[in-house]
Amino acid sequence: MSSTPRPSAVAAPPSPALRRASLAVFLVFVLNGANFATWASRLPAIRDGLALDEREVGLLLLVGSCGSLLALPLSGLVVERLGARRTVLLFAALNATGLAVGAVGVALGSVALVAPGLVLFGIGTGVWDAAMNLEGAVVERRLGRTVMPRYHAGFSFGTMGASALAAVLAGFAVPVVWHIPVVVALSTLVVAVVVRWFLPDDAAVRVVDRVVDRAGDGPVAAVPGTEPAVAAPAPTATRGASGALAAWREPRTLLIGLVVLAAALTEGAANDWVSLAVVDGFATSDAVGAVAFGVFVTAMTAMRLLGTRLLDRYGRVVVLRVASVLAIAGLLVFVLVEPLWLALVGVAVWGLGAALGFPVGMSAASDDPERAAMRVSVVSTIGYSAFLAGPPLLGLLAHVVGYRTALLAVLVPVVAGLLVVRAAAPLRPAEASGTGPATAPGPGAEDRPGERSRAGAGDVA
Repeated sequence: MSSTPRPSAVAAPPSPALRRASLAVFLVFVLNGANFATWASRLPAIRDGLALDEREVGLLLLVGSCGSLLALPLSGLVVERLGARRTVLLFAALNATGLAVGAVGVALGSVALVAPGLVLFGIGTGVWDAAMNLEGAVVERRLGRTVMPRYHAGFSFGTMGASALAAVLAGFAVPVVWHIPVVVALSTLVVAVVVRWFLPDDAAVRVVDRVVDRAGDGPVAAVPGTEPAVAAPAPTATRGASGALAAWREPRTLLIGLVVLAAALTEGAANDWVSLAVVDGFATSDAVGAVAFGVFVTAMTAMRLLGTRLLDRYGRVVVLRVASVLAIAGLLVFVLVEPLWLALVGVAVWGLGAALGFPVGMSAASDDPERAAMRVSVVSTIGYSAFLAGPPLLGLLAHVVGYRTALLAVLVPVVAGLLVVRAAAPLRPAEASGTGPATAPGPGAEDRPGERSRAGAGDVA
């Protein structure tokens, strides 16, 4: 629906500290993607070093996914206890340690060493992902405009850069045991530096966000040394284990999780299988398969960069509906058409449709800052479960029906997500302030959170 910004709703230009925080979140996303791609891009060498077949590689990847699936439900409690800054640093280090252990296991030809390394990698990845998404949502609220898709574009940039580096090193036959530990060690050092630019891990930031939103003026940058002259906030939301369990019983949070699940599975399936589907389905070369993967990643990255303006202009629900339709259309074209060039067009449309569901879902889960950590934990658990575990399971299906046909299974969650995208609309003021239940907003709910304070906010990250 249309809305006209009120004069009082215009945000002040972001402070240097807020700009640094936004840049830090972007860089952390880049480094997270780089670590992921550093391992994934060397899978052929890892497979050869361990003498595994395709099915065994899929099972090994599933072992790594188990670490994330175990850790993600607890990520909200961890972030609540440690704060986003320390959580990102600690679990980035665990992520890097697991990859280094796995690389040593490859050098020794020991699956028994690689497997626990991947479990550590999965635990580090899961909690790191949840914490950086939560910090990104806090920064987004303070900026008063949509930036989360750009952070997720940073993840894509990280995967692209790390994959290019891996291709060069593989061309020079650099062993995995030298490549991976060096890259992830450098990544951890950079994380240790940039997390110092995160927003302070204290209650004041959350209270300012909650109180200003309740006053009806939208998020504005806080002025250091001042206190807002508004009524006292409502009682703090339930925290700890009981708060975590409560988030799993909220209909809106679970529906947002379904939207994110669809997007995550759509993206993860392409990451793991689109190149193989092109090579086997069209009887073409590995190089053409790599081109197909590049088409997907490029389309997805472009949409994440451009999608912020679409979201601010048209709102979450409209953009997510269009994205779901694009994903469905792209998948159908890729699976059902015969000409390769047309299938590549389908891959591009598929990438456009897969780009925004995950970042928008994280923003929606964080609408109420008092409950953001627990809700992001729930949505992350659902989304990353699909992203990490779904593609290996698709590989088992592909063993029976072929890669292209197996990808039709992705349409089921995408259609389901399309039917419930209304849940991602911004919360009503009563719900965001803790005085109402977290149910899906009605048809009249405001759906342009960034528009009310876009003027003067500037472009950050």
